[in-house]
Amino acid sequence: MSEEQRESLEAFRLEKLWRIAGLRIDPWGQKFDGHQAIDAVRELPVPQPREGELAEPGPTVRIAGRIMLKRGQGKVVFLDLRDWTERIQIFIGKKQIGDLGWNLVELLDLGDLIGVDGTLGYTKTGERTVFASSVTFLSKSLLPPPEKWHGLTNLEQRYRRRYVDLFTNPESLQTFLGRSKIITTFRKVMAEKGFVEVETPSMQAIAGGAAARPFITHHNTLDIDLFLRIAPELYLKRLLVGGMERVFEIGRVYRNEGISPKHNPEFTMMEAYQAYGDYHAMMDLTEDLICGSIEALGGGYQRPWGDSTIDFTPPWPRRTYAGLLREHAGVDPLDFASIKARADEKGIATEGKDPDVVTSALFEELVEDRLTGPIFVIDYPSALCPLTKRKAANPAVAERFELYIEGMELANAYTELNDPLLQEQLFRSQLAGLPEEESMAKMDDDFVRALKHAMPPAGGLGIGIDRLCMILMNRPSIRDVILFPLMRPQLAASASSENAEGEPEPG
Repeated sequence: MSEEQRESLEAFRLEKLWRIAGLRIDPWGQKFDGHQAIDAVRELPVPQPREGELAEPGPTVRIAGRIMLKRGQGKVVFLDLRDWTERIQIFIGKKQIGDLGWNLVELLDLGDLIGVDGTLGYTKTGERTVFASSVTFLSKSLLPPPEKWHGLTNLEQRYRRRYVDLFTNPESLQTFLGRSKIITTFRKVMAEKGFVEVETPSMQAIAGGAAARPFITHHNTLDIDLFLRIAPELYLKRLLVGGMERVFEIGRVYRNEGISPKHNPEFTMMEAYQAYGDYHAMMDLTEDLICGSIEALGGGYQRPWGDSTIDFTPPWPRRTYAGLLREHAGVDPLDFASIKARADEKGIATEGKDPDVVTSALFEELVEDRLTGPIFVIDYPSALCPLTKRKAANPAVAERFELYIEGMELANAYTELNDPLLQEQLFRSQLAGLPEEESMAKMDDDFVRALKHAMPPAGGLGIGIDRLCMILMNRPSIRDVILFPLMRPQLAASASSENAEGEPEPG
């Protein structure tokens, strides 16, 4: 649709708005109390019609929603009305609603919001229908919807104009309602297990808790740089020191890194810490959270993913990092010569790099994509885990797991390191060589000080909510499950081409 056509249609709808106002009807509506959800209305008992006859009227109903389809002739109009639960057909007759009501009906457009009072019944063709006794105007749509109500089909426009995507593509709306169910389930499960929900700073003086590049902002009054958090970890552990034994937080974290179907710079994470637990307790918790989410969504443990199926039936396998490296990469994690040779073969840089870093790169290259899962990968090289407790019998191995599903890491958990002397030593080793101006080159001395007041042995867990939503609802891109993903600023020339085809550009 050209810009001229769009402006013409908007002007036509604006003229209708003034005509609605001329009927002494508020074109922006008022409160509409007592309306029922359309899916509940569709389930109400209604007398079945006899063949060729109109059925007896059913219960009186009151609904509200958006006009998705309008058709009719003469003194009868049929509408399809949709709310956030379902759609239903509306029958409107001039005789039933009177002249004033009919004058309003003639001014209705696709996309307008209306309320309907009437009785539930069946048409002669057997379709469940609300037979309107009155129509209440609730809000005028000045912009036309996508042509023919096919919805937004272009991915970029769906992400940019989510407000249109949601009311034109029911599967998109259901995705986000499903996401809400998952987060609600997380809170329910955590409460049942005795965890309390807390909030920690989103702006932090030191970027800590993960190895990632932060976003930098500036506080004018204090004249200091601050960092949008890359993880809430170090603050949540401070709460363990303070005596809050089971804590969790669900919130946004920010990482100034790339964009892909699996990555968005702003994403939602749940982090949890349990005093006197360990990474085995966190594996059990992870299973309970995800299985509880599946039960809340419905559809069972066998869930579609693209052309395949993922079996979430618990318990899930637990495999060691070293064992998987042997199986899929054909190397012994203790034999760096063989690891280096395999890395060279795959084009992975090895010169001047720590053996465990090279091993990790090889794991990412040759193992991760084969982890269809769900599978817990456990016992990582300790050099990769500066915040993790080492195994007592083998300090080279850290008590850490990552949960993989279809090659994606969904959860990361540790038996937390609570030795302040070792923690300080590992921090200094990790930061050595980084320039002082580097935002990630600052040690959190206050966190080390907190550990010196004694943090209990604990298990800690982080779960990526967005990736979990992707997997459980069979959506191929993280942008499909984030309401407003980061997008590159749109050029004015392309802003009006709502139905143009093409792939979305990265943020």
